[in-house]
Amino acid sequence: MHTLAIVDPCCARGYTPDALHAGGLGGTEATVLRVATALATDMTILHYQCGRLVTEQTDAGVMHPFENAFTPGLVATIVVINAWKVACKLRKVQPDARIILWLHIHPGRHNRPMAQALAATGVEVICVSASHAASLRRFLADGPPLAIDHIHNPIAPGLMPDGTAHDPDRLLFASSPHKGLAQVFARFRAARAAIPSLTLAVADPGYLVWETGPVPEGVTFLGPLPHADLIAQMRRALCLFYPQTTFAETFGLVMAEAQAVGLPVLAHDTLGANAEVVTDTGQLLDAGDDARILARLRAWRDVRPVVRGNPAFALTAVCDRWRKLLAAPARAEISLEKVA
Repeated sequence: MHTLAIVDPCCARGYTPDALHAGGLGGTEATVLRVATALATDMTILHYQCGRLVTEQTDAGVMHPFENAFTPGLVATIVVINAWKVACKLRKVQPDARIILWLHIHPGRHNRPMAQALAATGVEVICVSASHAASLRRFLADGPPLAIDHIHNPIAPGLMPDGTAHDPDRLLFASSPHKGLAQVFARFRAARAAIPSLTLAVADPGYLVWETGPVPEGVTFLGPLPHADLIAQMRRALCLFYPQTTFAETFGLVMAEAQAVGLPVLAHDTLGANAEVVTDTGQLLDAGDDARILARLRAWRDVRPVVRGNPAFALTAVCDRWRKLLAAPARAEISLEKVA
């Protein structure tokens, strides 16, 4: 049986499937747990998590403290979440392993040396959308060639419209506040000046404190919600209200899940993976244009568009992609003389 190690150096504390159901997890951790739980039916999964103090058996695999990942001869395949320097460091103690960097973020400008380091250590890269992979290739274009591919993040199983009546006055923002909430507040304030009955519910997962400026009238904070409760909020809303131009989603799990339950997404048309995740039913626009946002809200209050989930984001489809990747030969050659 294949054994896969998933190394997460970036989490603040250990997490398990129980946290997935309770709410408060970011999209990266939720994705790791969903994929690992599905893959654990036909392979052994080991997790190495920063902030974890004890070993714990779960449906998603066995959770270990992060430091244990540096035990020599660990496993044949290691997937590292986001931290390219850790992936390269692991090569020194795992010279024979296949190492994959599972990237969920856009690296900052100071990370341009990652291309040389990843090429030298034979680390492959998996991004979470085609647009994310294309962006990374452009970012690293001046460096040596890398094995870069993408596998979408999966939405939770079983999501579909259920006939719940929506409130035409209720908008929903369901992301961490650093993802443009200050700008969303400004757009909501302008829309509410024209339609005073509008309200905005903010479901903040609570993992990051962020300054967003004054809170407009009509805003309520829901706090961290269990996943089922968040989905219930989506079913009640007119739309997922995400008109911001400052944070580029590498995938946008909340948008994908909103589409799956029939919730339209009002978002910027040329930002990150928005156009890849949100179906083309007039949901994307210039998020800096208050007049267009107001016109779209008015139209949707009369007739809300019919939207559907993308089958490519289903957990079964995503895990099929992972199984094929893990069964295929490694696509990056290791220059071991550069690792020593």
